Amino acid sequence: MHFVIYMIYRMYVAIGKVGRSSVITMSATIKECLELQLLEMEMLFSMFPNKEDIILNDAKSVPLIRKYVEGIYQSLPPSVGYTVFVKTEDEKVKAEMHVTLPHSYPTKAPQLFVRSDFLEKQQHNDLNKCLSSFITSLDRGDLCIMNAVQWLKDNLPSFIQSTKHSTEPEIDLKRVRTFHRMWIYSHHIYRQELKKKILDCAKHLNLTGFCLTGKPGIICVEGDKDQCEEFWRDIRYPNWKHISCKHTETMEVTGTIDNLRLFSSFEELIFAAHGDYGLRNDYHMDLGQFFDYLKQHQSEHIFQILFGIEGRA
Repeated sequence: MHFVIYMIYRMYVAIGKVGRSSVITMSATIKECLELQLLEMEMLFSMFPNKEDIILNDAKSVPLIRKYVEGIYQSLPPSVGYTVFVKTEDEKVKAEMHVTLPHSYPTKAPQLFVRSDFLEKQQHNDLNKCLSSFITSLDRGDLCIMNAVQWLKDNLPSFIQSTKHSTEPEIDLKRVRTFHRMWIYSHHIYRQELKKKILDCAKHLNLTGFCLTGKPGIICVEGDKDQCEEFWRDIRYPNWKHISCKHTETMEVTGTIDNLRLFSSFEELIFAAHGDYGLRNDYHMDLGQFFDYLKQHQSEHIFQILFGIEGRA
């Protein structure tokens, strides 16, 4: 079905309705550019009929653009941003292509970024560089998101294969690595989406440790120093204010760092709570249970660093 729709799109290109035969010069007006963006969006929604396959960052953006093009809405509407969930032909591998369109697209290049759970960090970088080069090679003035989707479908398997070849490399016994452990304190951790972000980020970066949810919120991550620092950057962005790194432990080792880990995985901790003040669920975790947990992982000295008092079971 997708192939048929794509061939229909190529026919549109051939007859001059979109693409190369549609002459959009660098002097094209914003309105003309937005009209083409709407046309391309219609093609994308046809190519991806399932609602979960293409998701708008702002559901109001397309209706506002349509009203602007029709002259109903006078103010310049917000730019369009959306995510296309792309699958390979065998549907075993998925990727997210994040799209941001400037008002002057297609006379100006779109901003594209691809992410996939099947790719390592280096393969992410390589894929996005190649995609950027592909977009640059196209003529400005041509609609190119459909081409980018097809390019991703065609080329994603080769980057996945590259990831498989680079997985589990042999340990360089002479290589000096920096092991790092961070103890992070937050006033509270309640929101489900924040908990998920913390767990997913730690797993993606191969970090071990824990996240104590509730009030207060405590996070410990350990692993490669660069990955710990990337985790710290990611979870704070864009506006987590009531959070601080209370203590760090760093050690340089030759070879593997796994022998220095105090935790075998990354887990969410939920202990008994005290207090419940209505909708806010403003409760305090049982810090006695937390102290016992730290003792089990040879970390009871951290309790005083975090809370300024001596811990008790």
